[in-house]
Amino acid sequence: MTINKTDSATIIKPKINEQMSTAQNIVNFYNVFIEKYHIFKDNNLILDFSENLSIDLKEILLFSHINNSHKENKKSFVIVNDNKEIDKLPDELIIVPTLEEAEDVVELEDIERDLGI
Repeated sequence: MTINKTDSATIIKPKINEQMSTAQNIVNFYNVFIEKYHIFKDNNLILDFSENLSIDLKEILLFSHINNSHKENKKSFVIVNDNKEIDKLPDELIIVPTLEEAEDVVELEDIERDLGI
């Protein structure tokens, strides 16, 4: 996984192993992510699945419990993916098609938190 810190968020992107299936890559990424979560749990997080990875709904849902605890900590948690079945996901998960949109969501949520909204 690659980790890139910006002023507003930590962007985490899985490394793809061409020898493994998409599902195996996601499970591998998830396990590493959970193991290292304590490092960036206090940051706004963007998980970037935009490149070379067709993640399905079941795999996205793996991250829902992290989303919930992250929101309780008053931090943003956004997933970048262009999944066409996004309307089937729970409303509390924020999934956007581009990294730019994810960064915009983080900024808007920071403003809302600052205003007490």
